[in-house]
Amino acid sequence: MSRIDDVITTLKKNDAAGIQRLREWLSIPSVGTDRAFEKDTRRAAQWCADQLKESGIDADLKETGTIEKPGNPIVWAQHPGAPDYNGPHVLFYGHYDVQPADPLELWESPPFDPVIKPAVPGGPGERIVARGAVDDKGQVSTFLEAMRAWKETTGGVPVKMTILIEGEEESGSVNLERFLEENIDALKACDVALISDTGMPSATQPAITYGMRGLAYTEVRLHGPDQDLHSGLWGGRAPNPNTELVKVLAQLWDKDYRVTIPGFYDDVIELKPEEREEWKRLKFDQTVALKKIGLGPEADIGEKGYAAIEREWARPTAEINGIYGGYIGAGAKTVIPAYSTAKISFRLVANQDPEKIRDSFFAWLQERTPPGCRWELSDHGGGPPGNAARDSIYLQAASRALEGAAAGVKPIFIKSGGSIPVVGLLNAVAGLDSVLMGFGLDDDRVHSPNEKFELACWRMGTQAHTRLVDEFQKIGSR
Repeated sequence: MSRIDDVITTLKKNDAAGIQRLREWLSIPSVGTDRAFEKDTRRAAQWCADQLKESGIDADLKETGTIEKPGNPIVWAQHPGAPDYNGPHVLFYGHYDVQPADPLELWESPPFDPVIKPAVPGGPGERIVARGAVDDKGQVSTFLEAMRAWKETTGGVPVKMTILIEGEEESGSVNLERFLEENIDALKACDVALISDTGMPSATQPAITYGMRGLAYTEVRLHGPDQDLHSGLWGGRAPNPNTELVKVLAQLWDKDYRVTIPGFYDDVIELKPEEREEWKRLKFDQTVALKKIGLGPEADIGEKGYAAIEREWARPTAEINGIYGGYIGAGAKTVIPAYSTAKISFRLVANQDPEKIRDSFFAWLQERTPPGCRWELSDHGGGPPGNAARDSIYLQAASRALEGAAAGVKPIFIKSGGSIPVVGLLNAVAGLDSVLMGFGLDDDRVHSPNEKFELACWRMGTQAHTRLVDEFQKIGSR
């Protein structure tokens, strides 16, 4: 039996204990975007650092932000690897913060009380249900369990690693760029970044993501009167910020669902014909996907001239993520609000610049300022899009590891409509390409009530990370 076989045996023996460790981590409500959860968020970070220490990796917490505006800590480690190791220096990235659990009434079980349920009612397999189950605690735990198996089997993790697990990914990674720049020497010493925060087509079909969309996230507030007004006395006499805001935002798209901000598409790299053909072969069924979220085939809407998968993976979008103003409680209250607010995000593709898009959007708003009103414009951060070369030796190593973990099924290469700010930042700041090896499924209800992670996917992740350590060692011996 080879050494990797021994490590896989240890990993399998640890299966039940590993799931219990994941449940423990998921029970900590690390809602990083809400300062009310600050203590729990820090506790989740410390829990992660302690797990790494148990695997022989000396991790600690690095503070972020400023004294006036502190951020959430980053779990940071620089592990030397085995003395005879001469393979790549790997940067592992993940995040321990989670989305808010609202609306709580739609959860079938408490969001921070993880439960194990059948994967399909009455069918085989199991899933773990909790906020953060797949995004991203569950996926990071597949890496943690792999490191533990190597430590318990061989006495230590042989690969040279830098580990960065942040606590602000779900709120735009606002302090990450500064942290990366402050630790630029350590990052430039790395050869490749390994990230597990993406997905795959099914529980039996692994995938490697070679492109992520970027993100620009904004909040806009339209101010009108200096107080809420009686709508009977003031309706028709003064601007209603609610009315004026929706009138402006409705102009963001034309009839073909193209964003109307001037220059929005100037830097977009168009799809290659071979990519379109390759994605067609995946046989993605938008009608089936829509049915899973309670919609019919007529709901297949988006930018004209592109299939659904192309719109998700290769086209930029603008979305209103939240809108509110005036009275939103139970019953009636007839007011004209003093202001109205919307949260608006842009998903970006190569080579769009988040700051350029933000500035263009803000200028677009100013040109449409309703009479008697004024804007208050806020930037909630984001990050550039990221892409990886498909022929890199590191990506090919991940492909072999995934194939071994999936019982001989070769991974396919996909892109993602989601955004991981660090992908573009690592490339921009340190010149690092990323290997995106993720294990989530389309129906995992990411960011929604009843978020889940299939345990079959979790186990594939633990095996893939375990095998990838072996593959990185082989790179050094070639």
